[in-house]
Amino acid sequence: MPAGSPDVEPAVQRWDTCGRAWIAVLRHVWSAGEAGMEDRGPIIEGPPVLFEIASLSWEDPILREYGDRTRMARWAQDQPRLSVHPEYEERMRDLNGVHQLHWVADLLRARPWTTSAWISLAVPGEPGDTIPPLAALSFRIRGYRLIMTAMFRSQNVYRGYLAYIPLRAIQLEVADDLGLPPGPLRVFIDVPHVEVADANGVATVLAALPEPNAA
Repeated sequence: MPAGSPDVEPAVQRWDTCGRAWIAVLRHVWSAGEAGMEDRGPIIEGPPVLFEIASLSWEDPILREYGDRTRMARWAQDQPRLSVHPEYEERMRDLNGVHQLHWVADLLRARPWTTSAWISLAVPGEPGDTIPPLAALSFRIRGYRLIMTAMFRSQNVYRGYLAYIPLRAIQLEVADDLGLPPGPLRVFIDVPHVEVADANGVATVLAALPEPNAA
């Protein structure tokens, strides 16, 4: 099977790099999407998607060539101080007084087989317009590796990689706490979309990376 191509298994696509995963998700929305609406305006909305990424880096050649270099440089500069968006940081590390990443690590140390190591980034009853796009994180130990799943209620996948690489830092943090190597980062997006305003940018990227080379 060519490097970077998805497995035969239909439920989960697996990609070797963040750049290849990004192109695949863009193509998924572009080819199967329909007209929709988000708070920020009209979108092209694709079907839900589930995929895994084995390797994530700001030095990814596809991202360096076709991604937003200014935003990537800003994230890379901030990474020693900040893993993810400040709002996510607060909800992961102090949600109702609970440091959720420490709670997850303690639970997995006590019960390595558990499927209960989930944390929520949504607060019950909060206004709908304040619920973050990243709704929850799941951690589990399989094959002596820590696998993390990030669940997005919605995501503008044109900039999706700007979330995936910082989330890898969270996975590495918990893996280091447990003394385990990280497994793949798994991502589920319930409403993957691109803004209509970005349609020309998406078309340009996909035209530059025809499917045989990108997937």
